[in-house]
Amino acid sequence: MDEEVFPAEAVYRQQMEESGDPNFFPPVIDDLKKAARGRGLWNLFLPDESGLTVSEYAPLAEITGWSPWIAPEAINCSAPDTGNMEILHLFGTPAQKERWLAPLLEGEIRSCFSMTEPDVASSDATNIRTRVERAGADYIVTGRKWFSSGAASPRCKVAIVMGVTNPDADPHHRQSMVLVPFDSPGVVVERQPTVFGYHDRGAHPVVNYDHVRVPGANLLGEEGGGFAIAQARLGPGRIHHCMRAIGAAERCFAMMCQRAKARVAFGKTLAEQGVVQEWIADARIKIDQARLLVLKTAWLIDNFGVKGARTEIAAIKVVAPDVLTFVADRAMQTFGAAGFTNDFPIAELWAMGRWLQIADGPDEVHRRSVARAELGRFEPGFSG
Repeated sequence: MDEEVFPAEAVYRQQMEESGDPNFFPPVIDDLKKAARGRGLWNLFLPDESGLTVSEYAPLAEITGWSPWIAPEAINCSAPDTGNMEILHLFGTPAQKERWLAPLLEGEIRSCFSMTEPDVASSDATNIRTRVERAGADYIVTGRKWFSSGAASPRCKVAIVMGVTNPDADPHHRQSMVLVPFDSPGVVVERQPTVFGYHDRGAHPVVNYDHVRVPGANLLGEEGGGFAIAQARLGPGRIHHCMRAIGAAERCFAMMCQRAKARVAFGKTLAEQGVVQEWIADARIKIDQARLLVLKTAWLIDNFGVKGARTEIAAIKVVAPDVLTFVADRAMQTFGAAGFTNDFPIAELWAMGRWLQIADGPDEVHRRSVARAELGRFEPGFSG
C-alpha cells in the first residue's frame, strides 16, 4: 500500500480524467496487478486459492479499504468478482469453471451480478420478476436489472443473472441463476445512474435482458437453487465489504486527526477543542468495536461455516457502514467546507458508507434478522 498503491492514486485519477471515459480501464491498474502478483498478493479472498482463512484475510481486506478505488482490484479481490468467483467455485460445473472462473482468477476479465430490479423491492429477493424460461435445450432470459455493478466496464464479459424458472414453486425455490455472456444478443446496458453524483468505474447500470438465449449448460447449480446460491454468495462478501469499510473509516480518522492538529481556530488548534476531542474519541471507540465484531464473525465462519455466523454477518453489515459514515461525517466537519470537495477523498468515502447501508441488503432487513435470532432464544413466559 505504501510503496505502490498510495502513490498510484494520483496517477489513477489523472489517467481517468485524461481518458474522458468514466469506465476507462487505466493502465496503472495493470501495473499494480503485476506488482501485487509478483509479491504473491493475489486472490487472497478465496481460501482454496490463497490458503488463508477468513480470519486471516479480514485484516488484509481492511488494509485495502484505505484505497477502495484501486487496492482491492490490484490484488484481484474486488467486488462483484469476488462473490461471483466464490459461487462459480462452489456451484460451477467443470466447463463453467474453465470458461469463466479461470479467466476471473487470472484477472483477465470482469463480471457482474444481476439480481436487483428497478420495479420491485429487491430487499425481498422472492419479489424478483425476471424470467428464465426453458426453450428446448436453452433458457430465455427476459427482464430488467439495475445496480449490476461493473456491467458498464468493457472488461465485463459475463453476468450471473437471477430469475424465476418455476413461478408455481414455493417462494424460496422459484429462482435460478444462469451465466449470461455479456456479448449475447439482447443484452443492453440502458443507462448508468450515478451514486451521490459519483460514477464508479464500471458503474451500476440498468441492464435489459431482452429475450436473451443461453444454453441450458449455463445454469448455475440446479433449477430452484437461486435463492440458496444468493445467500451463499452474500455471506462471505459482507465480511469483505465490512472490513474494507473499516479501513476506509481508519483513513478518514487519520485525516481528521492530522487536520485537527494542523488547523487553528479561536486561538488554539482544533485538536485542543473539546468537541473535536469528543469526535476523535468516539470515532476510535466505534472503529475498534466494529473491527472486533467483524473478526469474531470471521472466526465463526472459519469454525462453524456461514450458517453458524448468520446473525453476526447481519450485525456487522449494520455496524460497519454506520461507523464509516459516522467517522467520515466528523472528518468532513473537521475539514470544514474543504471536506465536501473532491480535493480530499472524505466525501466519496462517506458516500461509500451510505451506499453500503443499502447494498447487499438494507440495514432494516439485517436488523430484523438479528432480532428474530435473539427472540428465538427465548421461550414465552421467560422471566430472566
